[in-house]
Amino acid sequence: MGFVERRQKILEILSIRRFEKIDNLAAEFGVSERTIRKDIEELSCYAPIFTIRGKYGGVKVADGYYSSRTYLTDEQKTALINVIKGDTPNIPLLESILTKFSMPTV
Repeated sequence: MGFVERRQKILEILSIRRFEKIDNLAAEFGVSERTIRKDIEELSCYAPIFTIRGKYGGVKVADGYYSSRTYLTDEQKTALINVIKGDTPNIPLLESILTKFSMPTV
C-alpha cells in the first residue's frame, strides 16, 4: 500500500472511530509511528484532523466531519437559501447541486 492509499485509509478510519492513538495506527498499517505522524501532518493540511498531546493523546477528527460525505460549497448553500427566500433561482447552480448530490441513474 502506498502513502496515498494509507493516508486515505487513515482518514476513513478517523471518520469512523473519531479518535485513535498513533501507535495503534502504526501497528495497523505496519509502519513506524514517525511515518504515521508524517501522514497526519500532511492530512491536517486539507482535512480537519488534529493531534492531542499527552498520555491520553492521539489523533482526532473534528466533530461533524466525515470523509465519505459530500458538502455544499458556499455558493451552492447561498443559492438554496435564496430559493427558500423566494428569490430568483440561479438555474445552472441548482443543476450543479442536483448533479453533485443525486443518486446515479442506471
